[in-house]
Amino acid sequence: MNFLAHLYLSGEDEMVLVGNFIGDFVKGSQMDQYSERIQKGIRLHRSIDHFTDNHSIVLESKIRLREKFRHYAPVIVDVFYDHFLAKDWSKFSETPLKDYTENFYNLMKGYFNIIPQGVIHILGFMSRDNWLYQYQFIEGIDRALTGMSRRTKFENKMDEASLSLREYYEDFEKEFNQFFPELESHVSNFER
Repeated sequence: MNFLAHLYLSGEDEMVLVGNFIGDFVKGSQMDQYSERIQKGIRLHRSIDHFTDNHSIVLESKIRLREKFRHYAPVIVDVFYDHFLAKDWSKFSETPLKDYTENFYNLMKGYFNIIPQGVIHILGFMSRDNWLYQYQFIEGIDRALTGMSRRTKFENKMDEASLSLREYYEDFEKEFNQFFPELESHVSNFER
């Protein structure tokens, strides 16, 4: 799952949310420098990724993209799934998406003294264009994936991925809607 899903699945605990968000930027024993609640968020992030990466429904989505996008297919699927979460946000949260995302950006400013520099760097881009809010629009997905394409060293064609989203929209949406409740159930059983 991508950023928005990780945040949503963190629940109400601010420190768990911070840990879940920075999870990809914290390697091995680096986790020991954080408080127990942030460590739980990092572990939650890893659990979500493991569950998602090994799920048969997510595999169907990846296979559809694999020929064209090769090993970038999982990254693209994660972003596509965030699109469906953002598009139907009112089904998941009473807080409007714009408010939720702005609250998140403001919250993270309070942690700049402890989070990795890479997180601070990406938050600058995210908040400037409010990526998380823009995920609900295919144009927002296109901008996000085009930006990722530019920041990746190798040829990846991610800047063309929104065409695949449009082409197979109903298939991806169906897969997200089948998968996400299972992910929510998995997270609800995670020891917090």
